[in-house]
Amino acid sequence: MKIVKSIDELRTYLGEAKNEGKTIGLVPTMGYLHEGHASLIKSARKDNDIVVVSIFVNPTQFGENEDLDSYPRDLEADSKICEKIGADFIFAPEASEMYKNAKTFVDIEDLSNNLCGTKRPGHFRGVCTVCTKLFNITGADRAYFGQKDAQQVAIIKKVVKDLNIPIEIIPCPIVREEDGLAMSSRNAYLTDEQRIAARCLSRAIFKGEELAKNGASVKEVLSTMEEIISSEKHAKIDYISAVDLETMEDVDNFDGDRLVAIAVFVGKSRLLDNFILRG
Repeated sequence: MKIVKSIDELRTYLGEAKNEGKTIGLVPTMGYLHEGHASLIKSARKDNDIVVVSIFVNPTQFGENEDLDSYPRDLEADSKICEKIGADFIFAPEASEMYKNAKTFVDIEDLSNNLCGTKRPGHFRGVCTVCTKLFNITGADRAYFGQKDAQQVAIIKKVVKDLNIPIEIIPCPIVREEDGLAMSSRNAYLTDEQRIAARCLSRAIFKGEELAKNGASVKEVLSTMEEIISSEKHAKIDYISAVDLETMEDVDNFDGDRLVAIAVFVGKSRLLDNFILRG
């Protein structure tokens, strides 16, 4: 396995692979890898000849007063995980390598006007830009994303479609801790007490999904989920919403493909979780 920090160097390696007819799988990450990331890398390993894991804490997707500087980083530990699973390359560029006096950015309308797009202005502009760059740099055939960031998955699918980027986007299931908490690099911020409190997210998700599958209304599902989370003193709700899975617009019924998504602050950690209900 090679760790590459230069765009030109990575392109040289991957260009040779492409010329040999090999397929490339890309796993875009911000590092501090956990079992959720590992599941993406394993899927990429199964599907492709070459696997590239990008590790880049992308500054353009962080807003003012967010956790760019404090975001956890551990390239040495990440490298061990990637090597153990069988990744071929880690692409770990500096911000100066990715954004050399950049004046061009990729943005999206409508799909970013709700959920995290509303709560974190400019976030998806940064996500769309860095993913488009990674797709262009690697020439990957497939890219793997976790369904925990369901709005991100929907947005990246739309970007790829609208910009005619020849890559397949593969969503992968949420990976959870034994007690149900969705795995996230930001879980590292939690104190022991907050870690226990964070279980309220998965409790709300599991109960909401159960109710929705048994015919409860959107209002009943969201109200019950809100009660569960609000009963935890360390939790502060950022949003609880039911939206159309494709358009990300709010819905008042479960008559189509729906995403029920939550964002909750536990301490300084902003944690996400969701479930998808197919109509």
